[in-house]
Amino acid sequence: MIHTTGITKSFGSLQVLKGIDLTINKGEFVSIIGASGAGKTTLLQIIGSLDKADQGDLTVDGVKLNHLSEKKLAEFRNQHIGFVFQFHQLLPEFTALENVCIPGFIAGRKKQEVEAMAKDLLCKMGLEERMHHKPSELSGGEKQRVAVCRALINQPSLILADEPSGSLDSANKKELHSLLRQLCNEYGLTVLVVTHDKELAEVSDRIIEMRDGTILSSTTK
Repeated sequence: MIHTTGITKSFGSLQVLKGIDLTINKGEFVSIIGASGAGKTTLLQIIGSLDKADQGDLTVDGVKLNHLSEKKLAEFRNQHIGFVFQFHQLLPEFTALENVCIPGFIAGRKKQEVEAMAKDLLCKMGLEERMHHKPSELSGGEKQRVAVCRALINQPSLILADEPSGSLDSANKKELHSLLRQLCNEYGLTVLVVTHDKELAEVSDRIIEMRDGTILSSTTK
C-alpha cells in the first residue's frame, strides 16, 4: 500500500527527514509516535502528497507519486486518500452534510449519489440529527466524526490522520480510537496515524517510533 525509499526533506538548513525507508501493508493500522520535531507530520504530509520530498521514492496504492503533475496529484489525493486532522478543518459556513459532500463534488460525482452516501455515513456515525448543523453547533467529538465521514466519502483505500484525538476529551478519544479500528477492520482500509496519544497507538497493529528524522523502531502488536 505505502512504500518509501530514502525519503529526505529539509526546510532551509534543518533536515527534518533523513532517508526514510518504510513499508505499510494494505489493511494495516499503523501509528507513528515520537517527540515533537521528530518528523512525523512531515512524513505524513509527504505520503499524502500534500508536500514533496527532496529526495527518495514514494509509491502509494501502486502509484509512483514522485513525478506526477500537481493536477494528477490532486486527483489521486481526492480519489484515494482520506484525511483526518486534529482540528477537523471543517468549513464553518457549511453544514455537516455539505462538508462531507465537498470531496465528492470535487471528484465530479453526481450530486444525488454523493448526498445519499454522505447521509448514510453520517447516520452510521450517529449524526442523523446533526447533519444540517454547522460546525459551530457541534461538539468536538461530533466535528471529528463529521471529518471522518468526509474522509470516507470517496471510498479511499488509505486514511491519514494527524493527531486526530489531540483536541478531544477522554470519552471522545476512546470513541474515535474504536472508530478508526472499526474502519480498518470493516472496510479493509489502510490507516496511518501520527499521534502523541499512547492509548490510540495501542489499538493499532504496529507502532513506528521516529526520532530526529529517522525511524528508531517498528513494533508489531
